[in-house]
Amino acid sequence: MVGYFPALHTLRPTIALSFILLWGGIVYPGVSFAISPPKIIAQSGNPPAIDVLNQGLQAIQAGRVQDAIALFRRAAQIDPRLAPAYYNLGLALRQAGQLQPAADAFYRATQADPKFAPAFANLGGSLLEGNNLQLANDYLQRAIELDGKLGFAHYNMGLLRVQQRDWEKAIASFKKALQYSQNAPEPAYHLGLVYLQQGKIDQAREAFRQAIKINPRYAEAHYNLGSLWFQQGKLPEALEAFRKSAAANSNYASAYYGAGLVFMQLKKYAEAAQVFQYARDLFTQQNNPQWARNAQQLLQQAQNLNYQPR
Repeated sequence: MVGYFPALHTLRPTIALSFILLWGGIVYPGVSFAISPPKIIAQSGNPPAIDVLNQGLQAIQAGRVQDAIALFRRAAQIDPRLAPAYYNLGLALRQAGQLQPAADAFYRATQADPKFAPAFANLGGSLLEGNNLQLANDYLQRAIELDGKLGFAHYNMGLLRVQQRDWEKAIASFKKALQYSQNAPEPAYHLGLVYLQQGKIDQAREAFRQAIKINPRYAEAHYNLGSLWFQQGKLPEALEAFRKSAAANSNYASAYYGAGLVFMQLKKYAEAAQVFQYARDLFTQQNNPQWARNAQQLLQQAQNLNYQPR
């Protein structure tokens, strides 16, 4: 039997991306600058504006996003040169799902401080999310020119290169992102996807392993590793990877589907039927009817084989 794996590259219904963008962290008014923990930027500004900005940060930390949005806007009104107010407003708006206003806020941050690299990087990310590749490229490139060690700018540039199917430049960007954002698993994972596009299976496997090393609960990385093992006929390794994928995200339908294919190869039809049923139900809940039908067909096949004399 030949198994087919649900594609991880399926476009989202609302944005033309199949990947997660990385965003700069909250910016605090202060006297120094650091990449991690959250960015702190030198800022001389109107003390009342900074007080309101800090109130907005407290609101974000308390989960009061709408209050934070109002406070960041108020801080920017008090001091239109306070770039962190616009920047944090952009992050808060994006968290609230207001993508265009978020992009506008990041743009205002770049105008308030033309050397504020994270604002350029997040503006580029917003434009990439809107599939405006040319402008996204321009702003991401500017971010990298301002701060060549800004890992999430290199990562988002890698995603842009993937959209352009420029695999070599994507690899170069993801490797830079790995160098400068060593605690982020996404660059390694997407590096693995690019290697898969190139048919470089060994490099892809190593990249997925690297992503898992950074984040052992990276469901998609475990799933892709499992699919590679399955294609090479290494069924125990594949099953273990699919199990880890499902353990990392119990709603990840593809992990159950993959496990079902392994169980079918092992002739463990009862186990296969169980996980295909999970996969079918999850695909249905997640509005993925094509893969729900695929899982239903395999579920029926597993049930039929399970009842046959062996």
